[in-house]
Amino acid sequence: MAAKAPLDELKKLSVSDGGANGKVATAANGANDGNVAEHSGEDSEDDADDQTAEPAPGAAKKKKNKKKKPKKKKKAPTAQTDPPSVLLSQLFPNNTYPKGEEVEYKDENRYRTTSEEKRHLDNLNNDFLTDYRHAAETHRQVRQWAQKHIKPGQTLTEIAEGIEDSIRRLVGHDGLAEGDAKIAGVGFPTGLNLDHIAAHYTPNAGNKTVLQQSNVMKVDIGVHVNGRIVDSAFTMAFDPMYDNLLTAVKEATNTGVKEAGIDVRLGELGGYIQEVMESYECEINGTTYPIKSIRNLTGHTILPYSIHGTKSVPIVKSSDNTKMEEGDVFAIETFGSTGNGYVHDEGEVSHYALRSDAPKVDLRLSSAKSLLNVIKKNFGTIPFARRYLDRLGQEKYLLGLNNLVQSGIVEDYPPLLDKKGSYTAQFEHTILLRPTVKEVISRGEDY
Repeated sequence: MAAKAPLDELKKLSVSDGGANGKVATAANGANDGNVAEHSGEDSEDDADDQTAEPAPGAAKKKKNKKKKPKKKKKAPTAQTDPPSVLLSQLFPNNTYPKGEEVEYKDENRYRTTSEEKRHLDNLNNDFLTDYRHAAETHRQVRQWAQKHIKPGQTLTEIAEGIEDSIRRLVGHDGLAEGDAKIAGVGFPTGLNLDHIAAHYTPNAGNKTVLQQSNVMKVDIGVHVNGRIVDSAFTMAFDPMYDNLLTAVKEATNTGVKEAGIDVRLGELGGYIQEVMESYECEINGTTYPIKSIRNLTGHTILPYSIHGTKSVPIVKSSDNTKMEEGDVFAIETFGSTGNGYVHDEGEVSHYALRSDAPKVDLRLSSAKSLLNVIKKNFGTIPFARRYLDRLGQEKYLLGLNNLVQSGIVEDYPPLLDKKGSYTAQFEHTILLRPTVKEVISRGEDY
């Protein structure tokens, strides 16, 4: 989920000439056996004397004792279904979730790979790693299913709900019981951003937008387990003329992931990303466009239950000397555009989040008070969409929601757009700067 660069940080940018604790319950493997009941019906006694005569017509035949076979245990599933519905905890018993891509540190941090002290620190993070790998594998399985099944002609609502319902099934939390969505589930509203819309768009109730063959769609998915959020995104296009745009952004993100590490300065990292991004151009309908980094969008750190942390990763070169540090979790995301390379707020809001630093305000609107209670109990500081309030049975809440935004208690995230007629793309990975290695937790065979 994109972070918008603060205005004071934008002044620092040096743009190159080329571009303007509840644990998740583990489901039991297999079904309960159930008690094996033996049916031993009482047989009628034969006469003491042997009878050799044939039984009279219509007489009941002697019943045999039949022993009921015990029910066989259902085998634990070994593969995911289509659409995804099997609990990840069944596919990976005993918390054996796959690791992400582990990359050794370079240069002066190379010692970390074999340092006993750093290994000890790493081993103290078992719960942290288990939660993150659980969320990441859920992300991989859901997004790979989505990539196969998303087609022009589907509505954005159908696509978003398919992704979000799959996430909920795989982590085993449907988010309908009070507080359930805070244990595990959707990490933020699924972004389905078309063409010049770069970020923060998901359909609200009643939205009838249909995906078209000509669209370029950014799919931004969040999954969390115990507040450990995996934030990863990809772009889909159905016309090969957009291939260069997608390649530019994917390679820029991979460069950011490759160059990221402990002690790396964020402003320098932005320069590496920009250099790769803006080395590409894309011909669309006979016109060639340079690919520009969207300079007021950034990557960001991720904190427990908070999608946007305190550090930002620019995607253009800047004078920011802030360093990446051991223990940081970063979303490395890049955005490329055929337009201005600069986004603005526009359109109906769908993304919201309770502010962790919310002021204490005497709310006079009763609907705002009751809605705040619902938000705190069901989402905490995890971002949510209007659709999530709808599925909890909330009605006529917009006045109260807007009041919470105006009071500074809830933050809204309007859609972020470049100029109309332009096309934007996004790729993103979550990385963990562990004491011993960098783990690209969201890496998969797809990207």
